[in-house]
Amino acid sequence: MSDIQEAYRRLDEGEDTFDTAFWQAQGEEAIFAAALEMIQDYLILRHGHVDEPRLQRTVEHFGQT
Repeated sequence: MSDIQEAYRRLDEGEDTFDTAFWQAQGEEAIFAAALEMIQDYLILRHGHVDEPRLQRTVEHFGQT
């Protein structure tokens, strides 16, 4: 995501398609990386540290409890 794109518009201009077009152009990996970064930011603000996110954990066992 090294390209900088800007969109100038009034807030009352209705639907904003810039965000949708921007993220679709970035691809799935960039979207996932941005979402993971937001989760980490939340954990830092909420708990003061970032443990291993639940989405990155390794599954060790499946079974009924």
